[in-house]
Amino acid sequence: MSDSGKKRTAPAIVDMKSQGQKIVCLTAYDALLAMLLDQSGVDLILVGDSGAMVFAGHKTTIPFTTDQMVYHTQAVSRGVQHALLISDMPFLSYQISVDDALRNAGRLIQEGGAQGVKVEGGEHMAETVRRLVKMGIPVMGHLGLTPQSINQFGGYRLRGKKEPESEEIRKDAKILEEAGVFAVVLEKIPSALAGQITASLSIPTIGIGAGPQCDGQILVTHDMLGLFEQFKPRFARQYVNLAGMIREAVIHYAEDVKKGDFPGDKESY
Repeated sequence: MSDSGKKRTAPAIVDMKSQGQKIVCLTAYDALLAMLLDQSGVDLILVGDSGAMVFAGHKTTIPFTTDQMVYHTQAVSRGVQHALLISDMPFLSYQISVDDALRNAGRLIQEGGAQGVKVEGGEHMAETVRRLVKMGIPVMGHLGLTPQSINQFGGYRLRGKKEPESEEIRKDAKILEEAGVFAVVLEKIPSALAGQITASLSIPTIGIGAGPQCDGQILVTHDMLGLFEQFKPRFARQYVNLAGMIREAVIHYAEDVKKGDFPGDKESY
């Protein structure tokens, strides 16, 4: 991370776009993993509602509650010194009313220790974004495949492949920028569309399955590390197979215990 001694802020992330610096983002749900990501130079750490799947074992992100997000954000915040810490607003914590959104976002900031929040949706979320930003809460947008709408979409398919959906995503990105978001996540949309949106905005785009033209990239850390095996999205590059390594280590440990090889002299007092 450039300027590694400095704490990342929302304005600093925006400045990275104008400086031509790619933005590195990953997810975390606990203090230990957050500390490792932070020490490795990640610019932005997202406490994602993806934790509902890779941490809690749910089939979708929808079951996570605000209380759970506050808890995980608190844990992650204890491990982060340099990265910008953003927390997902979970399903129905911000869609019902602007007052609900302000109250719940305030909890993630005040109780959780986040520096900003992420919300899904376009034009219909503009007023909520404006109010949050006006109250001093940095907001990251999220367009394309929005996992909290998975029941409406009927699956995790590519979004924006055809008009008018692609035009709607382009329009929503501009509306969110005007409403005050400091960045927008573009998930599972065609690379060409993501490139058009990136070129049209003064704020950064963060891609996940949106091609290389975005200003930054984010992955679910458990996918990148090969920990989560139940679902392997095409866009997630696996840099190591930790699931296999962990199983191998546990099998070795179990064998040592059964054979009486553990503990040995080195592990005994």
